[in-house]
Amino acid sequence: MLTLTSEIRTPLHDWRAGIKLGLLSIAIVTLFLLNSPILLAGAAGLTALLYFAFGTKFAAHGLRMLKPLRFFLGFILLWQIVLGDPVTGFAIVLRLATAVSLANLVTLSTRLDDLIDLVIWLASPARFVGLSPKPLALSIALVVRFVPVLLERANHMSDAFRARSTKRPTFYIILPLIISVLEDADHVALALRARGGLDGAFKP
Repeated sequence: MLTLTSEIRTPLHDWRAGIKLGLLSIAIVTLFLLNSPILLAGAAGLTALLYFAFGTKFAAHGLRMLKPLRFFLGFILLWQIVLGDPVTGFAIVLRLATAVSLANLVTLSTRLDDLIDLVIWLASPARFVGLSPKPLALSIALVVRFVPVLLERANHMSDAFRARSTKRPTFYIILPLIISVLEDADHVALALRARGGLDGAFKP
């Protein structure tokens, strides 16, 4: 299965997952409190400098992880321009791009097992009402692992469609993508069942 932790070591790799997630939460809340495009551009610049501080290869990796957002951000900006409010459009784009970049930075520098352990610890009070935190932790693990895979697969399907047609690959790839998602879900379910179900998923 996919692991999103970067093989390029950075000082952030040695930080505890809880500290990184706490700082990420503070940073994202701060971003959504800012409304000035100038301040948001400054935050985006600082985030870019943070990536480059760990090397150009690490920064390039982080930039590639933003690639699936380009059409979404472009649509938001274009829509705000049509509405006659480009300043708000630039602010939204800068805010979202910076927030996702910071979240990716945590993902690239944190082992998935550490994130799962943190989720289990945070959800441990649920045991007092008879609920297990393991399903939540497993759900988060599956989302973290598979969302980038699905985005990359959608890009591959779009490229394959463009190579065979002059039309834009809009809704034409939706059905094949849904079918591939269902097949992956079936394979994961079989793998979990073969390993012993939910408890087996957390065994080393």
